[in-house]
Amino acid sequence: MAKYRDAVSSNLIGAGLYAIAALISIVAVTWVTYDKFNDLRVAKMNEPYQFVSLKDRERQLKCMADNIYYEAAMEPAEGKIAVAQIVMNRVAHPKYPKDPCEVIYQKNTFTNTVVCQFTWLCDGSVGRRPIRQDLWNESYRAAQMVMLEGFRLPSLDHALFYHADYVNPQWKKPVAAKIGRHIFYKPREI
Repeated sequence: MAKYRDAVSSNLIGAGLYAIAALISIVAVTWVTYDKFNDLRVAKMNEPYQFVSLKDRERQLKCMADNIYYEAAMEPAEGKIAVAQIVMNRVAHPKYPKDPCEVIYQKNTFTNTVVCQFTWLCDGSVGRRPIRQDLWNESYRAAQMVMLEGFRLPSLDHALFYHADYVNPQWKKPVAAKIGRHIFYKPREI
């Protein structure tokens, strides 16, 4: 009987120690998680917020949806998100305009030749209406996810450029990812 009592006491002590260790672990994880979320909240509060009217936000969403549609309509969902993320990465970069539409419609001039940032603006697609409304609706949803919900693909955190995989512009930039038919690049300075 004494052996049984000692075994039960030993098991209870072991279980009690295990419960205390588990409780300490839960408290530590909760504290660290709270601390990290608090750091993120404080950092977000310190960022300058750009207020935009509903009319301007709708204009931006349409620009973005058009860009996604004409650049990546037949791409998987990740490809649509990636195209939108490139635009938003540029908006956040000091070398680009701060409005998504201005980024999309931005043109550069090299040796007296106008170069569009996005192919569809120079290939005649800009004047055409979307043929596949279902794909344009998907593009609009991708624009909402990236612009309004902050959805991002981690592999494209700093990516600013991309091209289709059937062209080779000979860029000497680090590759960030290949998604669908597009290859995404980060700038060399990162």
